[in-house]
Amino acid sequence: MFQLGFGLVALFLSLTAGVADRIEAAFLRNDPRLLSVLFSREEAIAVSLPAPISFSDELSAEQAHFLFQKIFRAYSTFEFYPETVFSTAARPGRFIFKARWSFLDKAGNRPVFHIFFLVRVRSGASRAGDLWEIAEIKAEKDY
Repeated sequence: MFQLGFGLVALFLSLTAGVADRIEAAFLRNDPRLLSVLFSREEAIAVSLPAPISFSDELSAEQAHFLFQKIFRAYSTFEFYPETVFSTAARPGRFIFKARWSFLDKAGNRPVFHIFFLVRVRSGASRAGDLWEIAEIKAEKDY
């Protein structure tokens, strides 16, 4: 029984690692295309980012793509690294990816955010590469 549980945990971590790698690459390359392939196509994506970005709304995948295009043009990523991936026990097929993100703002300051991505199983996914989608993005300042 222990081996089965260990195997399931290993499978979950390997499946979630691809999403974390894609998100990390999008931020480090300031490339919204890498991020937008993970956006939900069927439901709005809730995005909430504190100052200096100061944005909070629900967006379509296309709107979210253009938002992150604008963000990446205005704020160059200084560092982005994963902190944790944890399951949301309340609902299966979901997990939260947490990362630390710092960038250079227009004044030359380097704000630091803890950014959270709610990732869930994509409805109707036919390939392992399409299994996950981002449903929500929230950040808070690290003081």
